[in-house]
Amino acid sequence: MSEARRIRHQLKISYHGKAWHGPALKEVLEGVTAATAAARPIEDAHSIWQIVRHVAAWQTEAARVLEGKSYESLAGDADWPPVIDTSETAWTGALGELENAQKALTDATANLTDEQLDQKVPGRDFTLYILLTGVVHHNLYHAGQIAILKKAASAAIF
Repeated sequence: MSEARRIRHQLKISYHGKAWHGPALKEVLEGVTAATAAARPIEDAHSIWQIVRHVAAWQTEAARVLEGKSYESLAGDADWPPVIDTSETAWTGALGELENAQKALTDATANLTDEQLDQKVPGRDFTLYILLTGVVHHNLYHAGQIAILKKAASAAIF
């Protein structure tokens, strides 16, 4: 299997699951309600909902780079999109946004070659390999945060 295919596989399992380390992003989000997603059980920490929107933003950015867009280091609301509506409908929408971002990114890697992985991201000092493995790490880092927040929220009284 080529390295590009391995990375695509890692992107998929970091989101959908069956990873050796434990639950992936989508798995850890199973059963999370809008109330739990919006909760702030740990002072000064982001909510699950904020993390979901943040991960979707970075997956979208990586997919756009693969499609030829110049890389942008997200900041402010682009990095941490605000959560305004905390209804169940809005939560379902946020999960859909994450699912769509994941699909766009894995679709964008479908025809990626190993040679392309070694190309620098335009205007940056890192390669597509670093960008994509970074997204895998980012997914798993935030899956761990969500797992902790989910436990903390279930222990808190709303």
